[in-house]
Amino acid sequence: MRQVIAFVFLILIWAIPAAAQNSVWVQIEARPTLRQAQDRARAYANAFSNVAGFQLRSGWYAIALGPFTAEGAANQLQALRRERLIPSDSYLSDGATFQQQFWPIGATARVTPVEPAPTIVQPTALPDETPAQARRAERDLTREERMELQEALKWEGFYTAAIDGSFGPGTRNAMAAYQAAMAYDPTGVLTTKQRQALMKGYRDAFASLGLRTVDDSKAGISVTMPTGMVEFARYEPPFAHYDNTANNGVRVLLISQTGDQNTLFGLYDIMQTLEIVPLNGARERNKRSFVLTGQNDELHSYTYAALANGMVKGFTLTWRPEDEKLMNRAAQIMRDSFEPFGDRALDDTIGEASPEQSIDLMSGLEIRRADVARTGFYVDGQGTVLTTSEVLDQCQRLTIADEYDAEIAAVDETLGLAVLRPNEPLAPIAYAAFQTGVPRLQSDVAVAGFSYGDALDLPVLTYGKLADLRGLSGEDGINRLALNTLPGDAGGPVFDATGAVMGVLLTKDQGSRKLPDDVNFAANVPTVAGFLSASGVPMAASDNSGPMDPVDLTTFASDMAVLVSCWK
Repeated sequence: MRQVIAFVFLILIWAIPAAAQNSVWVQIEARPTLRQAQDRARAYANAFSNVAGFQLRSGWYAIALGPFTAEGAANQLQALRRERLIPSDSYLSDGATFQQQFWPIGATARVTPVEPAPTIVQPTALPDETPAQARRAERDLTREERMELQEALKWEGFYTAAIDGSFGPGTRNAMAAYQAAMAYDPTGVLTTKQRQALMKGYRDAFASLGLRTVDDSKAGISVTMPTGMVEFARYEPPFAHYDNTANNGVRVLLISQTGDQNTLFGLYDIMQTLEIVPLNGARERNKRSFVLTGQNDELHSYTYAALANGMVKGFTLTWRPEDEKLMNRAAQIMRDSFEPFGDRALDDTIGEASPEQSIDLMSGLEIRRADVARTGFYVDGQGTVLTTSEVLDQCQRLTIADEYDAEIAAVDETLGLAVLRPNEPLAPIAYAAFQTGVPRLQSDVAVAGFSYGDALDLPVLTYGKLADLRGLSGEDGINRLALNTLPGDAGGPVFDATGAVMGVLLTKDQGSRKLPDDVNFAANVPTVAGFLSASGVPMAASDNSGPMDPVDLTTFASDMAVLVSCWK
């Protein structure tokens, strides 16, 4: 029985090559590696139903169509060449060199020749050109077309070199990287089909921008901007506003004002207080120009401004994060095309006052406001600040005096106190000198605080009485005050009549009970002294003996108390 089975198997093995040699194939390609051959076979299989792949005796891998009868194969080769559906160097093969079949995966060789259908059906997806054909097609491109192709590769993130129309190693590597990303064979030479797909995506994206050169004669600025997304709205010096047209989040500001280097530097600072320039982003300033970028979860922006001929001119472009790729390119186009002209800037009197004017707006732009504003005060000559610990753990950024970034140096949540140190050394005009004796009950006290946040530039003095040397439940370490305060006052210094600091106003934590408005508490001097000592901060003692004039106290408090801003 075993001998019969072996004999039948040998007959089949001998029969297959014989049958294969009576069949004719249209060989269309050969590749040196199995991986490349499988990729090409897969591409052709999208267009033809009779694609087969075989390993050759040479070690290469052949891709063929068939099998056909001899006459059918010749007709098919001629027709497919005429329709340019296969490479022009395709040829007929009897399959004598075909060995193990690798395509279709898992199939055995089709050895029965078939007559092709008399009518050739146009395939739904054309196979790509060979590298030789792709190079020939590439040679027909004009220099402008080659440069645009490099722009498209740069747009897709594959090319970073010069746009010169020369297809050197950098361009070839970029093409190969693009092909690999698109699951094409990374030959480094784009086929016509691949090139068309790349250019279509590039052109369609830029078509939505509606790029056009705008000459704003009042601002004295010429720039190419995305007019398909914005249109002129109004002048509010120093800005010309171009607002979005389709709720797309895109916005353009042209900046135009007379001035000098101080004006440029002032604009650099002011722009960073506006909501259109988010806190996160690169900042660069030199003697004649600056660049600001900003990114958050809702908004990205790019700002450029330069000083020339006694005028500061520039622009800001804003967009939504999901459009980053397109709008970063638009920003670069605006920067490259930006050209001031004439000898005039926006007239400060141009435009009409808006009925929506607000102290929260600057020339129609929303000023960034801190999420929480409290009070602190200087305790030494280097600008160290003592304040309340309230919500500090929720702040991504802390500023003191509305402009200096600071870090938390020490905090005690139980006491409700914190020490902040500025990121750069400061030289405050005044700092706290603490009371050395025991305060007298029912004596006059005053709290300096930014009751209304940053609405006022100076702290407000609130007057009252020292009601008790302890808390309502007899707690040591705090004084009870009889005065009305607002949340922004928390962290402010409590003065006695001589101007000595006798405590720090604490956040009013009432829990489930509502206390009268005039009941407040302050950490007393011993509590503050222990906290500062543990934090390595020395404290000065007051040597004042007589009462301080209210006007002098107001001035002293203004020089010592600072706004503490929390940015989440």
